[in-house]
Amino acid sequence: MNPVPLLVGAHICSMLGFATFAALLPELRDAWRLSNAQAGIVGGMFFAGYVAAVSSWTALTDRSDARKVYAAASLVAAAGSAGFAGLARGFASASFFQALLGAGIAGTYMPGLRLLSDRVSGPRQSRAIAFYTSSFGIGTALSLALAGAVAARSGWKAAFLVAGAGPIVAAALVLAGLRPLQSAPTPRAVSLWPFGSWARILRQRETAGYIAGYAVHCLELFGSRSWMVAFLTFSSGVQAAARGFPWSAQSIAAVVNLLSVPASIAGNEAALRVGRRRWILLAMVASGASGIVLGSSARWHWGFVVLMLVLYSMLVMADSATLTAGLVSAAPPDLRGSAMGLYSLAGFGGGMVGPVVFGAALDAAGGAATSFAWIAGYAAIGSGCLAAPVAVRLFAARSCVR
Repeated sequence: MNPVPLLVGAHICSMLGFATFAALLPELRDAWRLSNAQAGIVGGMFFAGYVAAVSSWTALTDRSDARKVYAAASLVAAAGSAGFAGLARGFASASFFQALLGAGIAGTYMPGLRLLSDRVSGPRQSRAIAFYTSSFGIGTALSLALAGAVAARSGWKAAFLVAGAGPIVAAALVLAGLRPLQSAPTPRAVSLWPFGSWARILRQRETAGYIAGYAVHCLELFGSRSWMVAFLTFSSGVQAAARGFPWSAQSIAAVVNLLSVPASIAGNEAALRVGRRRWILLAMVASGASGIVLGSSARWHWGFVVLMLVLYSMLVMADSATLTAGLVSAAPPDLRGSAMGLYSLAGFGGGMVGPVVFGAALDAAGGAATSFAWIAGYAAIGSGCLAAPVAVRLFAARSCVR
């Protein structure tokens, strides 16, 4: 069986709980009387769990059957969503179950990419990786839409409970649809924290560059996605044109995320023609600048706000597949799993910080009911991408001096 559609389908299913909290953030923030910073922390705890677990999960794929790693992590993700539905009562408990969900998805995303890269090689590999990483947007869109639809009918607890079924389906697809590789790694003692391999990986300048780029990319990506529904809720509340619009904020956010999927695939194709480094820097500057425009547009015409959100989301995703394909091609073959783990650790570390930075910027600039605060929020999460060209030049200059 072709591993690409199977792993893409499994990846989408594994992510059903990914954006559930973001979709319901305004409701849960008000119900639990959270500040914007606290709401951002709950959103960021997903990434805290991800960061804490991703290196262990991916290092295991260098030493054991990645299908079994994927299945075990899927059970953890399902437990996170189900636990949130049954036991979350406020800031502390919600943070815990968000972290547990993140720890589970950490063992499906990159191990799934490992399963793919081990089974597809040559010229097809870059495009296969682009399709796989782009499906993150489909999973996010489906998670948003499902959460909004279920919560509207049965409440927020039901939304989290339904999301917990997705990782179970993903595990079944991987175990039933993929055969073990004949050259599968021989089981041996596992180092859960592969610091030694990280040193070797980071000594390669090209690999280190992709890792740093992914960190600032994810800070902006997940910071914006965590607050997208809240931004749409604010914008629709301050203008008459949005009040008759038939779609909910969750539905709009789902469509926006879905429309951003082709941008990652198209971006990878563009990078193959103009060069990865040049494309990554162009995309980062464009996304950071357009985020500030989006934050400024909250009181403008509703149609423009939605179109600007689509454009911004596409620009944020334009370098995603390119960064990942570059890392896979640059990483030492015998340490590919560890390199993916470190790459994901840096990226989702940025993702952990992004929602918190956005929420803190909102509070510092006057609160979520203030237009300027949204400009500050988008500027804060886009600052790393805007600074990327300067950082690259400074690094090149120092290398030449040495």
